[in-house]
Amino acid sequence: MSARILAVVMSALLALYIVFVAQRAVLLLTSGDPVGVTMGVALVVLPVIATWALWRELSFGASASRLAKRLESEADLPSEEIVLAPSGRPDRAEADALFPRYREAVERAPEDWRAWFRLGLAYDGAGDRRRARHAVRTAIGLERAERRA
Repeated sequence: MSARILAVVMSALLALYIVFVAQRAVLLLTSGDPVGVTMGVALVVLPVIATWALWRELSFGASASRLAKRLESEADLPSEEIVLAPSGRPDRAEADALFPRYREAVERAPEDWRAWFRLGLAYDGAGDRRRARHAVRTAIGLERAERRA
């Protein structure tokens, strides 16, 4: 629950930033000064990019949470727990021992969003956030395609 609260706080702060930048952009665009207008145009682009990034991250979080709840309701979430070192990092040898099982499940059923999501959880538990996000994004796409079919 604390991650959700942090996401809401960060989203609110980013939204506030977007409003302030947009306000400055309008002021610069209406200044009539060529340099000010140029800076105003640049500042219009920043809130658009920030809004897109915020939407993308919130959408990812909501979709991942929905898939996790769905797997939990099906009693299909991984049950293994990775031992953490005192530093908070996962034990690499233990984490690496789990990957073959989840990787093989994805190789056997590459269109199964559940297998991809479990692989993403394994990557996340091992601290490999980049691969975890990729696997979870793949799971989200496959699950959406399954719902449409």
